[in-house]
Amino acid sequence: MTRMPGRSYSEKMQGPLPALSGEDRALSLRLRLHVAALAANERNSDLETPARYNEAAFTRVGFTAQSQYFESGGRRVRNIEAGSGRIVVGAHYDTVPGSPGADDNASGVAVLIELAAMKLPIRFVAFANEEMPYFSGPEMGSWAWAKRARERGETIHAMFSLEMLGYYRDAPGSQRYPPPLGLFYPDRADFIAFVGDLGARSLVHKAIGVFREKAAFPSEGVAAPTFIPGVTWSDHWSFRRHGYPAIMITDTAFNRYPHYHLPSDTPDKLDYERMARVTLGLAEMLKELARE
Repeated sequence: MTRMPGRSYSEKMQGPLPALSGEDRALSLRLRLHVAALAANERNSDLETPARYNEAAFTRVGFTAQSQYFESGGRRVRNIEAGSGRIVVGAHYDTVPGSPGADDNASGVAVLIELAAMKLPIRFVAFANEEMPYFSGPEMGSWAWAKRARERGETIHAMFSLEMLGYYRDAPGSQRYPPPLGLFYPDRADFIAFVGDLGARSLVHKAIGVFREKAAFPSEGVAAPTFIPGVTWSDHWSFRRHGYPAIMITDTAFNRYPHYHLPSDTPDKLDYERMARVTLGLAEMLKELARE
C-alpha cells in the first residue's frame, strides 16, 4: 500500500526547491489566469460557459478540440477532448453548487490546459459532471467517455485524473489522512499525491517512480482499498470500473484544504508557483511514460 519506488524530494536532504526560470514564472501566471477565469462563477448550472473556455484553450494551442455530447439531468452536456495517444489525462470542470471551485477543480483544468500546450503525445479530456448528484454514477462525463472507449475496444495504457492541484502548506499538522494512513505519511501539506486502488498499484508505482526521478517536488503515493475515503473519489473511478488502469493525482483535497466545497474556494487560496512545479514534473513524467 505505502512503499513507493524512489524517494520524495526533501529540502532537508536535497536542499530548497530550485528557483523558477522566467519561462516557469510565465507558466505560473498562465495557471493563475486560467483559474481566475474558470472560478469567476460556479460551474454547475451553466456547464457550457466553462466548456467553451476549455474548447477555446485547446484550440489556441493548436488542437482541433472534439466534443462528446451526452444527456444528463434532462440537458445536453459535453466532454471536450484534444490530442491523441494511449495515455489519457483528464480533469473535471464542474463544481458543487455554491462554490466557485478554484482548487476543485479549476486547478486541475488549468494544469490540463498547460500540459496540452506542451504538445505531449497524450489525450487530454475536460470532463463534465464529476460532482454530486452525478458522482460515482453513470451520468459522470468520465463514465460516458470510458464506456464509449470500452465499447470501441480502445487501448488505454493509463489514465490520470487531475483532482485539485493548487493548495500547499509547510506548517506541521497541515496535512491529515483517513486512518490508518497518518501512521505512514508526513504531516506537512507540501507534496503532491499519487492515489489508486489496490488493482492500480502497478500504475501508482510506475508513475510516482518516474515523477520522483524527473521532478524536484515532494511526492507521496498510496495504493489502498476502495473503502478508505477518497481513494476512488474522482474521474479515475469511471475508468477503473471499465477495466482501465487509472489513478488520481491530487493535493489530497479535504485532507488538507479547509475551503473544500465551500464558497471560500477562491483563486487567492492557491499557490501558483508550486502548481507550476507540479505541472512541469507531470510533463516530464508523461513524456517518459508515453515512450513505453
